[in-house]
Amino acid sequence: MHSLWYCGEYAQPAGAVGVLTVRSPRLIEIDRHDPTTAVHDDLLPGLSACPARVSPKYFYDELGSSLFAAITRLPEYYPTRTEAAIFARHVDDIGTQLAQGLTLVDIGAGNCEKAAALLIPLRVGRYVAVDISVDFLGDSLTRLQLQHPQLPMLGVGTDFSQRLLLPAEVGDGQRLLFYPGSSIGNFTPAQALDFLRQLRDAAQGGVLLIGVDLCKPVAVLEAAYDDPLGVTAAFNRNLLRNLNQLIGSDFFLADWRHVAFFDEAQSRIEMHLEALRPLCVRWPGGERAFAAGERIHTENSYKWRVDDFTALLGEAGFSEIRQWTDERCWFAVFLAQA
Repeated sequence: MHSLWYCGEYAQPAGAVGVLTVRSPRLIEIDRHDPTTAVHDDLLPGLSACPARVSPKYFYDELGSSLFAAITRLPEYYPTRTEAAIFARHVDDIGTQLAQGLTLVDIGAGNCEKAAALLIPLRVGRYVAVDISVDFLGDSLTRLQLQHPQLPMLGVGTDFSQRLLLPAEVGDGQRLLFYPGSSIGNFTPAQALDFLRQLRDAAQGGVLLIGVDLCKPVAVLEAAYDDPLGVTAAFNRNLLRNLNQLIGSDFFLADWRHVAFFDEAQSRIEMHLEALRPLCVRWPGGERAFAAGERIHTENSYKWRVDDFTALLGEAGFSEIRQWTDERCWFAVFLAQA
């Protein structure tokens, strides 16, 4: 069940000459986040587990989304600028592979900046932004609409980490599913396969354009997830502040430090929050003791090889797979037919 937040147009003043009518983007929220449901279905079991874990989707409250946007501008965080360089260099080639007027469905849209650079070169007919943080998404989409006043836009607030659900308002026809930024790395390989199959179905015979982070030197990887300025650490600890709001817990952020490292056996970066002292975290109806040095696992980011990810796309039901990389082969953009 979903609700429509707002729709309509910014009407031009009466008698105005040469003023362009600007659409107001529609914003729909599916299954609005319910803290009670989260407590029973997700958060408390994860916090009570050994080792404790919290899904990375809880990073992205409004402040978390803003902090991540800041991370993408750090010199150590190569994925965003490397992916952007690939698109800048190859966007015309990518565009020749696509039909004109497709609906671009931006999965995990965030501030919408990545898709914004592609709307005109890829001759998009409609833009649909999908993100878990609906408040942040609404502000971002409104700003983008001002830059493209006549392009129909729709925002969908939903938690797609469990199941990708797109409302009927997205429309029929083939779609361009856009999943940039190497977010597919947050899934285990088995989970990634399942999610790629969902993307294949959601494309309705269209195509998938996806960014994938590749294997590279460990020092480069670890610096990207543990920057000296401490922005990633703040982003990670903000998860605890969000949990306090969602479940009424009493996490004290200064009791925890950010930990990030590369696990070569799993080919993934792991992020954790580590208790600096023995402590007990309480919430209504429960509590959890943590020893000094005990961790909460907050994120994985798997790194792929081109051949392995190509095979995964094929297993998920995609064909006509093409890929572009940067000169160092640090990052890849794949285009695949659903």
